[in-house]
Amino acid sequence: MLEVRDINVYYGAIHAVKGVSFEVARGEIVTLIGANGAGKSTILKTVSGILRTQGGSISFMGDEISSIDACKLTRMGLSHVPEGRCVFQQLTVEENLEMGGYLRSAAENRRNIERVYDTFPRIRERKRQIAGTLSGGEQQMLALGRSLMSAPRLVMMDEPSMGLAPVLVRQIFDIIKEMNDAGTTILLVEQNARMALSIAHRGYVLETGRIALSADASELLDNDDVRRAYLGG
Repeated sequence: MLEVRDINVYYGAIHAVKGVSFEVARGEIVTLIGANGAGKSTILKTVSGILRTQGGSISFMGDEISSIDACKLTRMGLSHVPEGRCVFQQLTVEENLEMGGYLRSAAENRRNIERVYDTFPRIRERKRQIAGTLSGGEQQMLALGRSLMSAPRLVMMDEPSMGLAPVLVRQIFDIIKEMNDAGTTILLVEQNARMALSIAHRGYVLETGRIALSADASELLDNDDVRRAYLGG
């Protein structure tokens, strides 16, 4: 579904992503793990068209997308849930969801909103509430729900558990797994490597802008080097 080949990304003179290649197959959860500054978020921004690669290629559903604008990628079925949730603070929950479905017809939006509410019952309870007054966990649920409004083929998630209490972290990861079980392919960037690998099919370890290791998630969980560096021993 997604094939990234030998991409290089710079911030000015800083070479942030160095010849990175990876792929995500339909129906998978694939996670990118690594220390802060390893290039994980930069990779997601590059795939989603916010940043540009200097060389290499990015293919989605068989089409080269490395020069396509972010808004057009949404039409193609690629959704990006950025770090920090980024909900529309002054809009209601339901208005946020409607913004996520701006490319769809009114009838499609109505059906998709009901699917989101079925996935996130707490969001249904707060559909008339101003998004900025929601808790951190509820805002993350809203961000995930909004990403589903465009009926994406692939959802990229950047640090969905950041800043959440442990009990909510488990709930968010359960929801991500449910989304995948329902047919959504997911590319996940997550600082909580143990939780990410516990639900992923495969993983890639990034170190200073390069892929240092790739394997099935279960193998990475059992890898001594990965455990020492990212899983607390």
